[in-house]
Amino acid sequence: MGYKVAVVGATGNVGREMLNILDERKFPADEVVVLASRRSVGVEVSYGDRTLKVKALEHYDFSDVDICLMSAGGAVSKEWSPRIGAAGAVVIDNSSAWRMDPDVPLIVPEVNADAAAGFTKKNIIANPNCSTAQLVVALKPLHDKATITRVVVATYQSVSGAGKDAMDELFSQTKAVYTNDELINKKFPKRIAFNIIPQIDVFMEDGYTKEEWKMMAETKKILDPKIKLTATCVRVPVFVSHSEAVNVEFANPITADEARNILRNAPGCLVIDKHEPGGYVTPYEAAGEDATYISRIREDATVENGLSFWCVSDNLRKGAALNAIQIAEVLINRKLITAKKKAA
Repeated sequence: MGYKVAVVGATGNVGREMLNILDERKFPADEVVVLASRRSVGVEVSYGDRTLKVKALEHYDFSDVDICLMSAGGAVSKEWSPRIGAAGAVVIDNSSAWRMDPDVPLIVPEVNADAAAGFTKKNIIANPNCSTAQLVVALKPLHDKATITRVVVATYQSVSGAGKDAMDELFSQTKAVYTNDELINKKFPKRIAFNIIPQIDVFMEDGYTKEEWKMMAETKKILDPKIKLTATCVRVPVFVSHSEAVNVEFANPITADEARNILRNAPGCLVIDKHEPGGYVTPYEAAGEDATYISRIREDATVENGLSFWCVSDNLRKGAALNAIQIAEVLINRKLITAKKKAA
């Protein structure tokens, strides 16, 4: 018997991607319902070769829903995820609302799928931040081999991570540069066209931004609380896919060749690393793909047991929608949930 799946926030970038991926992966859903705020009621979204009409979240009865994929922002999730969980559906939430809750597992299936079994406390599982998801996919096999002690990461994050309005802003500003029109900043604090912005999310008291703090805290929760991590998160004028320059220190020796071989065999990783012009992956090539691509693997001679590498992934897929659906697949494949019997 198939599952009933609800997608909350179905009109957004990630919600639409969730519907694409449910269809692509032939997810065992007998029924998919699409939900959003009242202002989106009646909007049509695609699910495979079908068109679904959006219903209002606040009037929906979740009692016969098995899995709720939530991508409607932190405030909506804070209010609705506990209610939906109490109705018996497992909520897989893409916002930051529940990630650091000790009773909510924070899951990247290639890294810590076993922790998913802890969902029963609140019926909620959290998806990590998009920049964290791809990072831990690359770090996990290396940590298993040589034990990571410290990570320094600089991110180059696409505008789609800030939503559809941010993508529209990059497009309209780029056009304005060529047509000599006025550039208007709404979504970002400075112009994004032909520029980069070293701020993602709000500033905290210590001078780090919330995005940088998320990477640190989430990596510790998912991978190992003993890992020290510092991040600089930067928004770049790219539509889709986040890139990261990663420097890692290990407790034990590991060579670049060993790392390359380990990552080639690691789940979710694809190594493209030729020492020649173009022998690496860029964000443009990673868009629409599921893998976390790893390039430029090299030894760092300035520290003992150090490596540097370049890591790229589609933030709407592995960073959000794909990861959420992989979590749902873990619940089903490990028989952690069963489909509710639906009324005839």
